[in-house]
Amino acid sequence: MNKKLLALAAAITVAYPCAQAQQADQTDHSIDTVVVSGSRAQAWLSETPQAIGVVNAQTLERDKPKTMGDILNRIAGVYWNDLGNEQHSMSIRQPIGTNAVYQYLEDGIPIRPLGVFNHNSLNEMNMAGASDVEVVKGAASSLYGSNAVGGAVNFLTAGASATPTAKVGVRRDNVAGFTRYDSSASDTWGSLGLRFSHYSSRRARDNWQEYSYGDKDSFSLRADYALSPTSQLRATLVHTDLDAAMTGSLFENDYRSNPGKSLNTFTYRKDKTTRMNVAWEGATTANGTSTITVFTRKNDHGQLPAYSIGSCAGMLCKGVINNNHVDSLGLDVKHQQEFAWLRTRLVAGVYVDKSDNPFISDNLSIVRDAATGRYLRYTLANASNPQGVRDYQTDILNTAIFAQWEFSPLAGTRVVLGGRSDAIRYDYHNRLAPGGSVNYGAADESRSFSHVSPKLGATYAIGHAGSVYANVSQGFTPPEVSQLYGKTGIADLRPSVYNNYELGLRWAFLQGRLKLDTALYRLDGRDTIVSYTLSPGNSENRNAGRTRSEGLELGLNYASGPFDARFATAIARHRYLRYQLSSSLDYSGRSMPQAPRDITSFEVGYQPVAGARVALEAVHQGRYWMNNANTVEYGGHALFNLRASYRLARGLEAWAQVRNLADKRYADSASSSYSGTGSYAANTQNQYTPGAPRSVMLGLSYSYSAL
Repeated sequence: MNKKLLALAAAITVAYPCAQAQQADQTDHSIDTVVVSGSRAQAWLSETPQAIGVVNAQTLERDKPKTMGDILNRIAGVYWNDLGNEQHSMSIRQPIGTNAVYQYLEDGIPIRPLGVFNHNSLNEMNMAGASDVEVVKGAASSLYGSNAVGGAVNFLTAGASATPTAKVGVRRDNVAGFTRYDSSASDTWGSLGLRFSHYSSRRARDNWQEYSYGDKDSFSLRADYALSPTSQLRATLVHTDLDAAMTGSLFENDYRSNPGKSLNTFTYRKDKTTRMNVAWEGATTANGTSTITVFTRKNDHGQLPAYSIGSCAGMLCKGVINNNHVDSLGLDVKHQQEFAWLRTRLVAGVYVDKSDNPFISDNLSIVRDAATGRYLRYTLANASNPQGVRDYQTDILNTAIFAQWEFSPLAGTRVVLGGRSDAIRYDYHNRLAPGGSVNYGAADESRSFSHVSPKLGATYAIGHAGSVYANVSQGFTPPEVSQLYGKTGIADLRPSVYNNYELGLRWAFLQGRLKLDTALYRLDGRDTIVSYTLSPGNSENRNAGRTRSEGLELGLNYASGPFDARFATAIARHRYLRYQLSSSLDYSGRSMPQAPRDITSFEVGYQPVAGARVALEAVHQGRYWMNNANTVEYGGHALFNLRASYRLARGLEAWAQVRNLADKRYADSASSSYSGTGSYAANTQNQYTPGAPRSVMLGLSYSYSAL
């Protein structure tokens, strides 16, 4: 990878040795979009050599998203998978899954430290507090460090309004008993601007799906203070509190005959998150701006997870209860320097993130009902040990330096060369006696990792309304804390590395009314961490996997007069190049499970009169294998959704959303534990997360503005 980057950099240097002055820009920026996630500074999307999807504030306000999926799934190649109550998995240039291959950001700062990835992390965001959402697709570790492999999702917080504004809203649906209340207020007084954004949602105990309650409260505060004409302070505070049932999945027969059933009666997830950032930004040099951000985060994640219940013998099963806590303090320093020569820009900085991560867990003995299969009650499996079977703390330190150099060697071209060097240290302390009779974990130790993530890309303007780009970048994922210290022995692991190659085209037609954004990509992973079975009941984590994901992403957006439309699709193939789980079980060459052949959405909207809009959306998810052996398949599904809104009076809006218009039975997730050898029993090996039946949501909101 590094040799390829060096060769490409040398070719660019040799090809343009005589470029001496700033070049004219051929792109028509009147139909362009400004993004910040491709360089950690404002840039034209047409000059950004990487696939980036954007959902702006106007779309968020118009479409009233219920879930993160309503926001993200309109972007080609991005799929947020609903697991209920804002719990989710993700797919961006990877199969739908829970692996630590995404970086979730708020104003460019990770919302979680490395080593403690949670696939449900986006439930820690306040949707109501975001102005725009940008998704960088493909490896982006050169800017954002670890886990930015499949992509990075960056939520930009909404700033204060120039004049007084306020908003209240309520919505409710008819099948989940889901109710949500929104409120916000904002104003600016001289140099000080403030914004408050909040929502509270409740899912009833009694709805179409048994044991599926969910309560969430979330609020954001943001303050902007102008210190001088060239410097300002920005402070944000975000708090979320989620208390949700973990309904879990169903086996084959129940999914087919009774999709509203739940086998669980006590599983839960309780997430409390508080984040605070204080940033100073100002001119520190001629044509240079520095930003210094101090951030802190506190995550408390307690759960009795449905997915941990298993290993049943008769009416007794095993399970786990645990709590994973994070306390972080960090510093992000960035400087942006502009030069007239070749329209050069340098963005560089340092990043320090220090986090304490205590973890405690215990094993459970669970009783299930013979007739229904429901899990009825549980007791601690090791009642004589009040400390549990895991009680440890890992102190995590991540330091990094990064730089990105952008320049235009010829008219209409933009070249980007960047890289980031990460140093990672885990200090692990076991609070129990290591290697005890009930498996108390490993002895204390310290472990360090390091990685350099390069990037090289270029864009070229074609005429005044189009550009092409090429990009080579790298992402990496260090071993998670749980992968290292989850067992008695400590695995000898190193970071997994992913090389990303992509070619893209952006084009605006019909004077900008129709926009095309498409990319071809390949993402190769090596040293993927897998669980290798040494003998029955005895396994260890190894860097033994190699993967390849490749595909086409295509997005079209149209707006003209009363009509608007969008089309987004991703056609992909995800394979194991090497994936051996034991001496006798080898899935090398097979397709990865939960990797749909395509994920496509299409929406057409119409405004019959001013202040009214109706839109029909179609969503298609292709077939995919449910198991590694590629012997059990989910057939995919197609759904239709309807949206309508009407402005009743100034500031007063009523709206309706109908999901799953045709009332189709489908699965949000489908998997199978069948290994491909031995007997196949669909009703004990296949599991489904059922999708919701047809639902109707009604909403009413009132907005006040002094303008």
